[in-house]
Amino acid sequence: MKITDVKTATIQGNFGWILVRITTDEGITGLGECYWGAGVETLARSLKGLLVDEDPQNIDWLYHKMIRGMSGAGSTGGATVSAISGVELALWDLKGKILNTPIYNLMGGKFRDRIKIYADCGHGDEPTPASWGERAKAAVARGFNAIKFDIDNPKSFVDPYHISKSGWFEGNTKPVSNTELDLMTSLLGGVREAIGYDVDLTVDCHWGYTPRDAIRMAEAFAPYRLYWLEDPTPPDNIEALKKVTDRSPVPICSGENHYTRHGLREMIVTQAVDILQPDVPKMGGLLEAKKVADIAEIYYIPVAIHNVCSPIGTLACCHVAAAMSNFTILEFHAQDVEWWNDLVVGQGPLIQDGYITLPDKPGLGIELNERVARAHLAKGSTFFE
Repeated sequence: MKITDVKTATIQGNFGWILVRITTDEGITGLGECYWGAGVETLARSLKGLLVDEDPQNIDWLYHKMIRGMSGAGSTGGATVSAISGVELALWDLKGKILNTPIYNLMGGKFRDRIKIYADCGHGDEPTPASWGERAKAAVARGFNAIKFDIDNPKSFVDPYHISKSGWFEGNTKPVSNTELDLMTSLLGGVREAIGYDVDLTVDCHWGYTPRDAIRMAEAFAPYRLYWLEDPTPPDNIEALKKVTDRSPVPICSGENHYTRHGLREMIVTQAVDILQPDVPKMGGLLEAKKVADIAEIYYIPVAIHNVCSPIGTLACCHVAAAMSNFTILEFHAQDVEWWNDLVVGQGPLIQDGYITLPDKPGLGIELNERVARAHLAKGSTFFE
């Protein structure tokens, strides 16, 4: 069997979901998804020249061929690795279909039959404890027993503190005032009052704070017993992140802005995080994520998975998560996309009672609903043409 083509389609959800379809000379196809971003779809299509006439089952070899073949475009990170990751996901779906087995069996088998999901709630409609509490209760009513809020979201602070949204693009590590910290703390108090302590609660900082302010925030938030505080400092300085982790009374989680096992190595070996959170369709794909998890396991670091994907990328993440002994939880970032589940066929709603049950069909175990996909095709994209 030989690869004959690599095609893409971007579906417009809450992000641009870049899907990849690989075809073969025997008619079997594989479906994957890249992390969103400018230029990623074009780069994914450009990988065709490196893959045509190759055996699709030699996935690790093809991954290295793509990394080395795209070195002129910066394949140690960024959009190029994201494009390669989506192709790699499609190759695993294809191989599972060839061998008539689910992807998790190709990753070493599964430690669990279902994957725990946390729902990213973003923020409340208003910067008030009551509004944030309502947003949290709505997620719990949908069956989620783990949720996340973006404590840094500029919308939360525009009115009371005159921080313009343009401030979002002016750089990181602005000092946190006592007034702002008090507001953040009250918002989390509103969430806990609404949902109690039986629901896991995580907080995302989006790399916005100095180590000192991040530690202040962790101390202020500690009474709310967070599952983790995510990305408190900018992603480039692991030593600064470790300073926060070493002094924080709540677990620190990070990793989504790093690529390949080489990019995540320092964070692991210096134990700069309590929980490692790579983004699989961004950082190198399923096998690379499994290698990262194996390294983290040596240091007793649990792995969560960052995820902003359609059901395609989400389910691919579930397959590798099932094969990680130290996996803990997977993100879901599309609560407000009503047709998210409709994008695939093969079983009922993927997320039920806060979990995704792994399918037992070959490859990903589901297929794309082309009618729904075409209805939500992103402007300027073609449907696998």
